[in-house]
Amino acid sequence: MKFNIRLLYLYLFAFVGLLITTIGSIQLVDLGLKTYVFHVSEFSPVVAPITDPSGKAMISTADQQKQQEAEAENQRKRQLSNSIAMIAVGIPLYLYHWKTIKKENKG
Repeated sequence: MKFNIRLLYLYLFAFVGLLITTIGSIQLVDLGLKTYVFHVSEFSPVVAPITDPSGKAMISTADQQKQQEAEAENQRKRQLSNSIAMIAVGIPLYLYHWKTIKKENKG
């Protein structure tokens, strides 16, 4: 096996692809565990209603609770899409460069 810059590039990008795939998979497993196994709640409890300067409640605590639950759900969706995107980019990046390395080592 002959060392050159091209081979270093191929190994580096194969490693990056594997790393991206691993991070995306870890995030996906983390999200699944928090959502379905441990039932972790991402929103904080409501402390006090939001009031205007006159002291009148602008948003009820029930509405605040709903907004926080909706934001927590949106955060889970963002994490899911980010994890899937990392896996979808990392796998082809790794496979392409690893196949190229294998092909060059044969020839």
